[in-house]
Amino acid sequence: MQNNGQVKLPQIFDPRGNLTFLQYPDQVPFEIKRVFWTYDVPGGEIRGGHAFRKQQELIIALSGSFDVVITDEQGNETRTSLNRSYQALFLPKMTWRHLENFSTNSVALHLSDSEYLKGDYIRDFQQYQTLKNGE
Repeated sequence: MQNNGQVKLPQIFDPRGNLTFLQYPDQVPFEIKRVFWTYDVPGGEIRGGHAFRKQQELIIALSGSFDVVITDEQGNETRTSLNRSYQALFLPKMTWRHLENFSTNSVALHLSDSEYLKGDYIRDFQQYQTLKNGE
């Protein structure tokens, strides 16, 4: 894994079509407990806008492209464009993020280390700042 959270996934090249895979612990730094995907996002819409207290996540653009925008507790943004199905972005716990700039027919695959827990979500940025600064 690179310092910026980007993960290069293996590529098996074949004239009949390429294959990429991932498995724990080689490419995924956690055991996968939940998988979900985001698709059919209308133009101009934003997904996310939260952080997780404990959950870690790996995001992959299976089709098309989109941007993952990470905002630190000071409000500084880092943008990562995902547009290759062999690249993933690792988001550790307490990472404020949103997804935007979805291309037509894009599919964002999310792999998580925990089951859905409503209480794990932090949806208020000021609360996130307070918690992050108190770590």
